Amino acid sequence: MTKSTVFLFEYLNAPSPVGFEYTGQKIWLDYIKDFTDEQFTDIYGTAVGVINPNQSYKVVIEAHADEISWFVNYINDQGYIYLKRNGGSDPIIAPSKWVNIYTPKGIVKGVFGWPAIHVRDTSKDTLPTIENIFIDVGASSKKEVEEMGIHVGCVVTFEDRLRKLNKKYLTGRALDNRIGGFIIAEVARRLKKNNIKLPYTLYIVNSVQEEIGLRGAEMIVRRLKPDVAIITDVTHDTTAPMYNKQKDGEISCGKGPVLTYGPAVQNNVLNMIIKVAEERKISFQRATVSRTTGTDTDSFAYAHEGVASGLISLPLKYMHTTVETVAIEDIKQIIELMYQFLIQLPAGYDFRYIK
Repeated sequence: MTKSTVFLFEYLNAPSPVGFEYTGQKIWLDYIKDFTDEQFTDIYGTAVGVINPNQSYKVVIEAHADEISWFVNYINDQGYIYLKRNGGSDPIIAPSKWVNIYTPKGIVKGVFGWPAIHVRDTSKDTLPTIENIFIDVGASSKKEVEEMGIHVGCVVTFEDRLRKLNKKYLTGRALDNRIGGFIIAEVARRLKKNNIKLPYTLYIVNSVQEEIGLRGAEMIVRRLKPDVAIITDVTHDTTAPMYNKQKDGEISCGKGPVLTYGPAVQNNVLNMIIKVAEERKISFQRATVSRTTGTDTDSFAYAHEGVASGLISLPLKYMHTTVETVAIEDIKQIIELMYQFLIQLPAGYDFRYIK
């Protein structure tokens, strides 16, 4: 396997729960150190690589590093563990899943239990909720659970790992949005490989805490004060069953990057991205948002006096599950589009509408 592929699987399989992203961030920083001139982190763990530092014009490419997870919230006398969501975790997918519980003594394995169909009152349509799902770690008392090192506040992730599907897709947990961290790292690698000398400072930013309100981006943009920001995140493949295309638009895995129209997206940045895509014959899809993008684009766009921001999204199936699925070709196309955008961007380019 190539170094990039080894990094992809190591990074995507690493735990990176909201607020506890440091394991994945260490892997990411170690990978980009050969492609960047400087690296640093902020107090909450957002990781940044810098190319061509100390220039007056500053550009950001950004993704977020955190994955949805759970907190241990209550341990009953029989040793069953009840949870609180850490981000947008979905209780309905939890039953029968293996989990990792991160404790001061190390990782403890557990399972989300669920009563058999024979004993449930199906007339009541009992569904998994945050109130009734629970973890079983093979203990028979609260004391035994605590002796394992488990306490209220321990973070919990699903155990599922990254796999290939039909040689065309990647599927696993937390592609939202560590796959974006892979993408921006590969852009940095390509710049280094091709010996590109950018006329501006480029920050490669892997932000924390997006899943609970874009908080990492909100913090780092105040520090960097960039002129331009290109954000990458995932968006819904609406051709999968149970989507409403009239409401959600028509987006499909395998048909290229998704470019979003909306108030937070600066139109001149968007138009430049489209021009690059058309000139380089990169297929792309279009999407709209009515108010916010729901991504770190919002934090960058509205910081300070405003940052000219664009959003390049990766179509993804089954968001916030353990089988999030993306097309490998789409990943390659986003790397190419971001790379080509950066190498054609002149230092000092003025994106204002009225000059």
